Amino acid sequence: MADQGAAMCEQLIKAVNVMMDAETSQIYRLEALKFCEEFKETSAFCVPCGLQLADKAQPAVVRHFGLQILEHVIKFRWNNMQQQEKVQLKECAMQLLSKGTHSILEEESHIKDALSRITVEMIKREWPQHWPDMLKEMEALTSQGEAQTELVMLILLRLAEDVITFQTLPTQRRRDIQHTLTQNMESIFSFMMAILHVNVEDYRKLKSSPGHELKARAHCRVAVATLNTLAGYIDWVSLVYITSGNCHLLEMLCLLLSEPDLQLEAAECLLIAISRKGKLEDRKPFMLLFDDVAIHYILSGAQSADGLAICKKSPESQAVQVVERRYIFLKRLCQVLCALGGQLCSLVGSDVEVEVPANLSKYMEAILAFTTHSSQFLKSSTLATWGSLFRHETLSKEAVVVEMAIKYLRASMINLVKTGFPSRDDNPSCGYSRVDFDSDEDFNLFFNSFRAQQGEVVRIACRIVPLEAFQIAAEWLQYQIASPIDTGDTTSKSAEGLCSLLSPSVVQWDAMTVFMECMIAQIFKNLEEEKLPIDQSMELLQAVLNYETKDPLILSCVLTNVSALFPFVTRRQHFLPQILYKLFKAITFEVGQDNKAPRTRAVKNVRRHACSSIIKICRDYPQFILPCFDMFYNHVKKLFSSDASLTHMEKCSLMEALVLISNQFKDFAKQKAFLDELMASVVAEWTSEEIRHVLSDPAVFLSFVGADQVVTEHSKDTDATGLNRGRLSFCLYAMLGVVKRARWPADLEEAKAGGFVAGYTPAGAPIYRNPCTAHFLVLLPNLLLLIRTHNSLYMPENMARLSETFAKAHEVMDAEKNVVLGLSQHLLDIYDSPVYRTNLERMQGFFTTLYDNCFHVLGSAGQSLQQEFYTISGLAEEINRSAFFSLDHVPDHRLRPMIHILFCHLLQFISCCHPFSHTHVYNIFFPISVILTKMSYCFMLSENFLNKLLRVFLRQLVLSCPQEYYDSLLCPLLGPLFAYMQQRLNVKWQVINQRTSVNGEDEEEEVVCQDSQVTQEMLEEQLVRLLTREVLDLLSVSCISKKVPEPAANKEEIEEEDMMMDSVQTAAPAQPTEELTELGKCLMKHENIYMTLLTLSFTSLSWKDTTNCHRTASMVCWTLLRQVAQSMVVGGNLLPEAVTWFYTSVLRALQVHGQHEVCNSTLSQLAMLIYENLRPRYMELRAVMTQIPNISVEALDQYDHRLMDPNAQKVGDKKRKDQFKKLIAGTVGKALCQQFRKEVHIRNLPSLFKKPKPDKDVLNTEALGLAALFSPENNAL
Repeated sequence: MADQGAAMCEQLIKAVNVMMDAETSQIYRLEALKFCEEFKETSAFCVPCGLQLADKAQPAVVRHFGLQILEHVIKFRWNNMQQQEKVQLKECAMQLLSKGTHSILEEESHIKDALSRITVEMIKREWPQHWPDMLKEMEALTSQGEAQTELVMLILLRLAEDVITFQTLPTQRRRDIQHTLTQNMESIFSFMMAILHVNVEDYRKLKSSPGHELKARAHCRVAVATLNTLAGYIDWVSLVYITSGNCHLLEMLCLLLSEPDLQLEAAECLLIAISRKGKLEDRKPFMLLFDDVAIHYILSGAQSADGLAICKKSPESQAVQVVERRYIFLKRLCQVLCALGGQLCSLVGSDVEVEVPANLSKYMEAILAFTTHSSQFLKSSTLATWGSLFRHETLSKEAVVVEMAIKYLRASMINLVKTGFPSRDDNPSCGYSRVDFDSDEDFNLFFNSFRAQQGEVVRIACRIVPLEAFQIAAEWLQYQIASPIDTGDTTSKSAEGLCSLLSPSVVQWDAMTVFMECMIAQIFKNLEEEKLPIDQSMELLQAVLNYETKDPLILSCVLTNVSALFPFVTRRQHFLPQILYKLFKAITFEVGQDNKAPRTRAVKNVRRHACSSIIKICRDYPQFILPCFDMFYNHVKKLFSSDASLTHMEKCSLMEALVLISNQFKDFAKQKAFLDELMASVVAEWTSEEIRHVLSDPAVFLSFVGADQVVTEHSKDTDATGLNRGRLSFCLYAMLGVVKRARWPADLEEAKAGGFVAGYTPAGAPIYRNPCTAHFLVLLPNLLLLIRTHNSLYMPENMARLSETFAKAHEVMDAEKNVVLGLSQHLLDIYDSPVYRTNLERMQGFFTTLYDNCFHVLGSAGQSLQQEFYTISGLAEEINRSAFFSLDHVPDHRLRPMIHILFCHLLQFISCCHPFSHTHVYNIFFPISVILTKMSYCFMLSENFLNKLLRVFLRQLVLSCPQEYYDSLLCPLLGPLFAYMQQRLNVKWQVINQRTSVNGEDEEEEVVCQDSQVTQEMLEEQLVRLLTREVLDLLSVSCISKKVPEPAANKEEIEEEDMMMDSVQTAAPAQPTEELTELGKCLMKHENIYMTLLTLSFTSLSWKDTTNCHRTASMVCWTLLRQVAQSMVVGGNLLPEAVTWFYTSVLRALQVHGQHEVCNSTLSQLAMLIYENLRPRYMELRAVMTQIPNISVEALDQYDHRLMDPNAQKVGDKKRKDQFKKLIAGTVGKALCQQFRKEVHIRNLPSLFKKPKPDKDVLNTEALGLAALFSPENNAL
């Protein structure tokens, strides 16, 4: 046997060397790997061979494989080993720890890791019941040298990670080990503290002694290992151990901050300790860290590390680089200070009665030092602490905090400036950014978030010192106005001498503008009227109005400052004409004299900004602007008639502003007469015979807009068709602007006096009339005609009519593709490039905005016209014939806006408290046309931002729909829509699933795919996913009225620490609290609609979209099914086949998504709800359960018995959930990385907690009633 073992060891050594040799061919390497794996699985020589290979005389790779063999034996064969074999293996492992390693500095780290893993695997299986002296044996090992001490620390750390952090053990074993660790924690902590103290002292003594450098490094290595182990325990042990001995541990950690080789690990321990939550009285000792000594050590450690964090790349070079370890230490120290601030804010002003620290100023100076550091990351780390301090009810009133608020505002003047791009070297922060960010795009995303957080803290600081904040902003603005423009080395690509986004002047103006906006809002909220600095603000405003620049980026900042300072103008009305002149001038802004040159995005943004500013003023101060209405209107007429090169969007923005002011007429007849004049040309154009002919025939329409023509970039025909496209766009923009903005007075009495009230509903609510209704009704027929024609453009015969130039006119634009796929565009390219570069892009943009605007107009009419809109004869049929015409041919990226708009309109309708609310929804200050243009053109905006825009602006379709119109309008619209989308999406997802499965089968074949093909498939899949979410959001918001917060992952694991939980839980079922909306109840009355909704909801669970699966399973499925099941109890019964299909759909979804914790939880809950509520009426559900792989029929019988028998003993809710999860465990799918993983089984040992119940005759025991409570001599209690 010994010879066989020796021979096997030789073969294993050869195999390991073959695997690790870089020159080995792939075939030989695979054969060697196969041999080694088969040996581990089947050989009887694993233990002796493993021990022989692990001998320290062997090479490191061979030793590591030997230790792997031993670990494999423990993990997978331990349960089948004899007790004597286990003891022998344990003794051998302890011998390896004691004598099987080289010295601490020579031994490889992966060998130490493997040795600790072996020991921990045995501990997890045997301690404490079968290995009670484990801790004593570990302590004895530490006396044998530094190498053994380090190994013990690694063992204790891995044990804590497996048991507490990763929880890789069965529940009972985990509780046994955790309980024993907690019982022995005082001795464990004392042991680790003693090890740390001894080795730190020895390290300090020897590090400067000549000839003892190696010994000093050995002690340092042990100290580092001990600190790492402490970090693994500090996170969860009782705070008593951390703060005992007058915070001796924290004191030691603070002292170690001055040791360069130990400071990082000490800082990490300190951070974990100070970040602990818990009872306030237990955290009170943390205030000792505000003593001068502790703060001194923290500050001195930061100062020394900051000086060493930057070094020269070479003696000859002036270039510098960041020393990463020192920089990480700085980050940890910054986080320590911030965590300390969090404890301060929690304790001061609480019931614990903690006083404000005497040296609070020293602490805040330390925080300020990090806030003014060159690293953008360090600056951002302090923001939450500043916000907490300035927001704190007690601390914010302290003189030192008030003084620090002023210093912080001055520091923010630097921090708000966007500098530090990793690709540049124009700022000290660039070096740190190269460590923190992979690219300029990453930095840009970070800085946008960072600036938003800074703005919030600046606003909070301005509440404390409003006048000082105003003074800082005023000085900054005056300095910028007086400073010459500095374009820097990154000038604009489009015009010589202009700034780019990274030019020094632009970043300064931009930062100052952000500061000004944050400050002004707080001035008016926190100062009395008589204290407002009106005269100073007027001087500032005059300086801004007098400032002239031809740089579009700086002019945009100037306009923002005008808007920010405008609230002061209401106190000085004579400034109003100057402001309007400045804004009107900016609307026609051009960089040069050549108006025909394509405008860059920066120029367009200036013009849009001016339009937006006018809209904002007219929205927020319409009564203030009303006296200037005639002047305003005449100037707009002059601009329209002149050759000012206004775009259609800009014209419509000015029309919107006029409509907003006209709402202050508060006279229906007068406002209608004005709208008649304003819209006369639009109505005449839109209702002309020519336009009707164009809109009714797809072929004529394509010819009218030029999509069937082959053109070059300089073709003359392009100008004519471009004008035609402009005519259509202008009509739609104007239509939308007027419908969206025209309103009746908010006050009911004013509305009645002005003639806006047409009558009252039976409930007594007023029925308003909108002055723009007549115009909308005239324009509506051709609007519906355009929608129908646009849908028909995707038919094959009309697609064939597109010319070669515009063959891709209906495809997704490149910029929109980037948004859908999550790809970013370079920051400079966005502003320097023209909005559209080619004729094709212009045509794509035209079709996109035209299609979207049609639905925006249709949706906005619901809220604006209310009763007048919903009483239009045959409205549902007209919408069906237009909006839902030929949907089979409409691509996903065109269909999605329609669904999204419907969803957003429903969202506002559901949240509306009254169907005839007369509250003005002036939620915006950008003109509608600006927003729509930005949606279609500026696709560099994030998808999340676009969703916000849609939710804020476009949610009116059914906002005011009375319940009496549900059956006549909404059911005929939503029923067919959901049915169609269910069929369409099901087909789309089947294609995606087939594509995935085919790719999986062919992955062994050498398939060459073009990048464009891969990108197209990714784009299509992502569009289907987005469309799916829109449809199911629409379904959810139509039918579900109450949402429950989404459950956090691992919630149950957190609760498992309560030992008595299983026994005290009540048997109340955990029913969701979602209810159906009134619209939902109406939809569920129709069998064809409710079956469609149920089919769509349950089918979507298996589509490969975890977000959708979780939301639908948690909110929609059971709410709908419960409603149907309850109604069937009265009127009939659901077919057993239908119930079986619903239940099977949930189990199928578990197969697809069960690997994800959140989806697993919600789907299991849904399956349990269906089974428990419908099992008594449908025996077929049990038949489904019996088909689940590896299900225990006995456990199923027990579960059914408790469910069906009212007299059966009930179990707690949590226990019932756990039992049901075990029943359906066979359906839960696994991640690919887990599918072929060998399961590790750890047996439970006799429990440490369950005590045997005494055999006691209850009838013969002493009385334990009230008498027992008050009888001192009664020991029964």
